[in-house]
Amino acid sequence: MNQFNVLVVDDDEEIRNGIEIYLRNEGINVVKAKDGIEALEQLNAHDIHLILLDIMMPRLDGISATFKIREQKNIPIIMLSAKSEHADKVLGLQVGADDYVTKPFNPLELIARVKSQLRRYVTLGTYEGKARVIDLNGLTLDQAAKEVRIHDEAVKLTPIEYRIAELLMTNAGRVFSIHEIYERVWKEHCFNPENTVAVHIRNIREKIEIDPKNPRYLKVVWGIGYKMEK
Repeated sequence: MNQFNVLVVDDDEEIRNGIEIYLRNEGINVVKAKDGIEALEQLNAHDIHLILLDIMMPRLDGISATFKIREQKNIPIIMLSAKSEHADKVLGLQVGADDYVTKPFNPLELIARVKSQLRRYVTLGTYEGKARVIDLNGLTLDQAAKEVRIHDEAVKLTPIEYRIAELLMTNAGRVFSIHEIYERVWKEHCFNPENTVAVHIRNIREKIEIDPKNPRYLKVVWGIGYKMEK
């Protein structure tokens, strides 16, 4: 793996230092911040490839920081939280996080998730075959530019949202089950991916559909999964 810079944001110094030790042992550079405001400052000062972001922090929390980050950058964000409630995970994904880890976490699992997100980030959109532009009646995906546009207006997608859109658009008309979407995009198995996938699908719809409740492009096939209309 190439040399990467990971921004670790947590108001607990012991957690910041502990994560730093594990990341540096993997050859990953670490930049640290104690809250959302400092994180934004570090993000502007360094070339960051991934962010580990705590949710509950003083001054500017992780949710608010993610909103601001997503206005300009689409780098992977893994949220950290001491809370295990389902609502926190969904909220984190809704605002643009790519993954979610609950404290206390297994350091080896965290490192595996970091590496997985970094691999997806640097190989974003690299499917087999020549890169091309896909046009589904006004909804276009440019694999070379790694960009989605709706009626020639650029759509700001997170890395995970782009991968889902690319999977469905390059296979327009084909129905993918929730488990298949998760395994193809996240590159790992999950026993209960329904909520995670559903949140990202909803986010994509809100960005590409005029009426997300009556989608023209991204359709649900009840009891089976999702497809992108040809």
